[in-house]
Amino acid sequence: MHHSDSRLFPLMNILGLDSPALQKVVLIAAVVLALAPGLAFGQQAETNQADHQAAGMDSNADSAEAGMTIQRSESPGGAEVSIANITDGDVLPINFVVKFSVSGMGIAPAGNNIENTGHHHLLIDIDQLPDMNLPIPSNENFIHFGGGQTQTELTLSEGEHTLQLVFADYRHIPHDPPVMSESITITVSASAPPQKNPDNE
Repeated sequence: MHHSDSRLFPLMNILGLDSPALQKVVLIAAVVLALAPGLAFGQQAETNQADHQAAGMDSNADSAEAGMTIQRSESPGGAEVSIANITDGDVLPINFVVKFSVSGMGIAPAGNNIENTGHHHLLIDIDQLPDMNLPIPSNENFIHFGGGQTQTELTLSEGEHTLQLVFADYRHIPHDPPVMSESITITVSASAPPQKNPDNE
């Protein structure tokens, strides 16, 4: 056995490692080193698979969330909103008051989930209505009155503008069916006379 080991490990004999015990240690170390890359690769593969599964779960969760259907609040039959003090074609000064009217429903501030109630949203110069299944956007063209306000004062540039009211629930989501006014077109002019007692009209 000793002579056979010496033929298998001539380099160890040259280095003086001709002890059978030492040769066995070296052999075991060589085997471990040879297998180490494969073991590491297997661990990395398991890690990658776990990461992939986790990513897949996250993707499914995102997809499920994106596909959720929002339950809209129902509006009673005959409910209506309108702009009470301005009609289509009116010529108004740069600063003017807009009054809101609602019938068949009550007004409640945003965040208060009360049946058959909502609050006003004034749409200015909007060509296309927002998605009725989502909260109404909030910007200079979509003005929210979440405090339950029933009028506002506007300052608009000269020229033609459109105004429209949309009633929405405590989440700012329009009711089903939606309760909204017809869009009206007004002309704003610096030479237009002031509104007559707009607070008392």
